[in-house]
Amino acid sequence: MNPIIKEALRYLSNAKEILEEKAIRENGIYLDQKYIKMAGHTAYSGVLYALDKLVTTQSKSKRKSVEFYREFLGKYDKKMLTNFNDIYTILHLGLGSDGVADAVIIKRGMAMTKEFIDKIAARLN
Repeated sequence: MNPIIKEALRYLSNAKEILEEKAIRENGIYLDQKYIKMAGHTAYSGVLYALDKLVTTQSKSKRKSVEFYREFLGKYDKKMLTNFNDIYTILHLGLGSDGVADAVIIKRGMAMTKEFIDKIAARLN
């Protein structure tokens, strides 16, 4: 497995571990906002880590904005752009900022993240 993808998947694994071990789920709801937000940021960071390997047009020393990624994906692959926007909304905004606690939404966000990283892996091979 590509070491870049392996590292991106490690972020995702860490996010899931944070949720299961720290956020405490009861009746389909995660209870601890701190850990929900931490997990959202961690999973989203894995997406950006993998996505950065597709982006070769900008110096690695510059911080990239969500608009930069959207513009890149809009030219590169529109379906990936749609997926990225959904992941951004669920992980970064929903979990990471707002602390969405619904386990079904969180599970779908994590699954979408895995699918997105797998698409990047296919492109890097």
